[in-house]
Amino acid sequence: QVQLVESGGGLVQAGGSLRLSCAASGSIFSRDHMGWYRQAPGKQRDLVALITSGGSTNYADSVKGRFTISRDNAKNTVSLQMNSLKPEDTAVYYCRTWNTFTSSWGQGTQVTVSS
Repeated sequence: QVQLVESGGGLVQAGGSLRLSCAASGSIFSRDHMGWYRQAPGKQRDLVALITSGGSTNYADSVKGRFTISRDNAKNTVSLQMNSLKPEDTAVYYCRTWNTFTSSWGQGTQVTVSS
């Protein structure tokens, strides 16, 4: 069983920055992939960024060049640095970790970007 706790959300003006963090506990392995998803009101949950067990990253087109995902396997954490935020980035952001057999989600953290 894996527990994920996100932190770092909040209210920021357009053009500002936020850093989200996700702390994992339980049966976490460095070979697990980790990622961030977001869900805006009335919309589906979409992938924002992921980082594989080998350190490869992938980003949604809408955040490329603005967001950076990183992980610390020793601390079982994954972070998302968000720069040049836009009002359309407003959503609940969820941390996820997964491997071939299991998938776990955090409870989410709200990010609100005002114009």
